[in-house]
Amino acid sequence: MKSPYFLIAIAGVTVAAIFTSIDQYLTDLPNALLISIRWLAIVGLLFYGVKRQSLTTWIMISMIIGAEIGNDFPEVAKNLQVLSKIFLKLIKTIIGPLLFSTLVVGIAAHSDIKKVGRMGIKALVYFEIVTTIALFIGLAAINVSQAGVGVHVEAVHKEEIAKVAKQTPTDVILHVFPENIAKSVAEGQVLQIVVFSVLFAIAMIMLSEEKRRPMLMFAESLSEVMFKFTNIVMLFAPIGVGAAIAYTVGEKGLGVLKNLFMLLGTLYVALIAFIVLVLLPVALIIRLPIIKFAKAIAEPVSIAFATTSSEAALPRAMEVMEKFGVPKSIVAFVIPTGYSFNLDGTTLYLALASVFVAQAANIQLTWGQQILMMLTLMLTSKGVAGVPRASLVILLATVTNFGLPVEPIYIILGIDELMDMARTAVNVIGNCLATVVVARWEGEFKPPTDDLVVDKEIVVQN
Repeated sequence: MKSPYFLIAIAGVTVAAIFTSIDQYLTDLPNALLISIRWLAIVGLLFYGVKRQSLTTWIMISMIIGAEIGNDFPEVAKNLQVLSKIFLKLIKTIIGPLLFSTLVVGIAAHSDIKKVGRMGIKALVYFEIVTTIALFIGLAAINVSQAGVGVHVEAVHKEEIAKVAKQTPTDVILHVFPENIAKSVAEGQVLQIVVFSVLFAIAMIMLSEEKRRPMLMFAESLSEVMFKFTNIVMLFAPIGVGAAIAYTVGEKGLGVLKNLFMLLGTLYVALIAFIVLVLLPVALIIRLPIIKFAKAIAEPVSIAFATTSSEAALPRAMEVMEKFGVPKSIVAFVIPTGYSFNLDGTTLYLALASVFVAQAANIQLTWGQQILMMLTLMLTSKGVAGVPRASLVILLATVTNFGLPVEPIYIILGIDELMDMARTAVNVIGNCLATVVVARWEGEFKPPTDDLVVDKEIVVQN
């Protein structure tokens, strides 16, 4: 049932693109004819969306519809901004509870240094080094591509930027620590929430198992509830995204879409550079059988890419890494911990996207401000769980914390799904490699001798 509607949708879009190109490059066509053809193509997309029943599909369709409304009816489009603001407000409500619950679970449940000892310290050191490199690759990539330059979304918070620039080192340090956690949550002070959550988790570790378990169960339940809450909010995403694109195109014109695809290309190039310049050298240093490793992780990485969720790939990733020769005790610690502390693709994206927001708002951040933002992301990105578009929450919290306007995020929403696919796949690759790094570091890695061992298992599972 999907194929005919998909072909109709593609045919409609192709015809619309051809007529638009003729009008632009060869000869002028009646505007009414062009509008009619474009909206007939959109009707075909709507039929396909109804049959497909996929949130990803509807987000992409809503982006096209929003761009068309912004182009054809700019005055109407400017009144749709309220819908995108509703969506962003709902996202903001997730920040505090999600950061608290994921950090507490990530530390109190998996990072008991007394139990994991040497292995835990090595894993956390490796996570921090690799994710920090990822942040600065993202920072370098967006400064080279300048993907956000030219969008010119109005900077409504320039006063806050100036205030950040004038802060002394003492002010910055004091601002990190909360005086009232409820106030920190209400104001969206993400660093203060992180500090409170880390100290809270360390205090939990010091308790006996009997007293620690109920609070850990509460944090785990809260985390799951917030994941479901995020999923509910994301059902409104097509409307929020469509309205955001409509408003932006109505206000700035279709040229803004060029910046979107520049951002997408910048991310993919940066992720490839990260794999080649960081993960590949690490693999060579630890003498990893790269071809066998690639075959082993092919399935979980494919699942992550298709679902945009690291969690969806978690069970299979743990299974294949055990078969690959990493001891179960190391896999059981490193991969779950890595899902809070070693999301390479997501941290790179956050660095790239946060600077894109400043560029789109025509705000010149100094290198000092950008580095301070990267240091902030080093902490806040640790609260990103393996849930589709959870990084949107962290991005929103970070730009707000630095006084940057949130309007450019409306633009990013339009292609967030395409970016999420790549960054989530890199997250899984990075965590699978981390298990081998720690196992080799501990002298416990036993690589498979049979080239077909992993492949046979994958065939059986499929």
